[in-house]
Amino acid sequence: MKLLVRNLARTTTEHDIRKLFSEHGSVTECTLVLDQETGLSKGFAFVEMPEASEAKTAIAALNMANVA
Repeated sequence: MKLLVRNLARTTTEHDIRKLFSEHGSVTECTLVLDQETGLSKGFAFVEMPEASEAKTAIAALNMANVA
């Protein structure tokens, strides 16, 4: 299941996102979208988790969560 993760801090890294979602299951892909001109995060990412049940657990746990 591919998840769209929005409203991320500009300082959030791909490693941070992968680590956060890995606490809820297997992550096969994690892509932080970057601004081509500045190289900085655009504040959103895509996370792919192969098991729908794990993805749903991550959604339930992380939806509206404040991630530092």
